[in-house]
Amino acid sequence: MTALILDGKHVAQLTEAQLSERVTTLKAQSDGRTPVLATLLVGDDPASATYVKMKGNACRRVGMESLAIELPASTKTNDLLREIEQLNQNPDVHGILLQHPVPSQIDERACFDMIALEKDVDGVTCLGFGRMAMGERAYGCATPQGIMRLLRHYDIGLEGLHAVVVGRSPILGKPMSMMLLEANATVTICHSRTRDLEGHVRQADLIVGAVGRPEFIRADWIKDGAVVVDAGYHPGGVGDIELGPLAERTTAITPVPGGVGPMTINTLIQQTVESGERALS
Repeated sequence: MTALILDGKHVAQLTEAQLSERVTTLKAQSDGRTPVLATLLVGDDPASATYVKMKGNACRRVGMESLAIELPASTKTNDLLREIEQLNQNPDVHGILLQHPVPSQIDERACFDMIALEKDVDGVTCLGFGRMAMGERAYGCATPQGIMRLLRHYDIGLEGLHAVVVGRSPILGKPMSMMLLEANATVTICHSRTRDLEGHVRQADLIVGAVGRPEFIRADWIKDGAVVVDAGYHPGGVGDIELGPLAERTTAITPVPGGVGPMTINTLIQQTVESGERALS
């Protein structure tokens, strides 16, 4: 058995071509206006700056515009809240991204939750999470939503599967679990402190590694024929799952890099285009 490669880079490229057409159509219908993604970067973390730059480049590839706002590392919570509120009130901004993490003196959750629901294209607000979990319309968190899109593209049927999600972060593990549940999978949520984690993973028809530790999930824990999704990325090009030995005995697998990562940014852009269409059409 050779695993099907769930190629997120390829799917993202296909989607960008479709999004470019949608943006062109929207421009023609709205006197040249385009969807606009506003990015907020607080401080000078090099990795965060790189991610923000990548998102700006993705906007330009589909014909969108991005508005980059950079704030000093000394920024306080109230300062950031005011910036977000101004973007909420700006009719020319259709999506707002607050780059994570922010400096320690900032109440990150309060700032996430200041983002208006209709502009929460990264799916980080409590309101958006709650609506998504209840099956109501909301933009899902970009990484788990990207994973769901990737699974759909490759016709990975989820109904009835036992999915094990290893990780419980509010913007990855928890929403991932809710999305899989909504797709009629049976979901077990594990984390780094789960007792007998190996035993839980061995039962998984679908395993999602979202624990944030390099190769924390060992290949010999995963049963033959499973679908393997690795949402981690660490120095040296490894994810949260020991992927090497799995290529010849699993049904499908996401590469690291090139699997989940491209789908995260692509989903953010897609959801900004959707927001722009709703606002400008």
